[in-house]
Amino acid sequence: MEIKKDMTIGELLEKAPEKAEILLNAGMHCLGCPASQAETLEEACEVHGIDVEEILKELNK
Repeated sequence: MEIKKDMTIGELLEKAPEKAEILLNAGMHCLGCPASQAETLEEACEVHGIDVEEILKELNK
């Protein structure tokens, strides 16, 4: 499965829960927050000051 920046955090974690560690290590400590479940990966990266292209590379390894 390819992870894309328009996927919601909820969708990503549902399909690939093992990727949570990568997001947590990048500084996204709000993965359990109900609001984060509807945010896209791109939106979450913007809020946390994370380069979405860099995190995509890591998530898709």
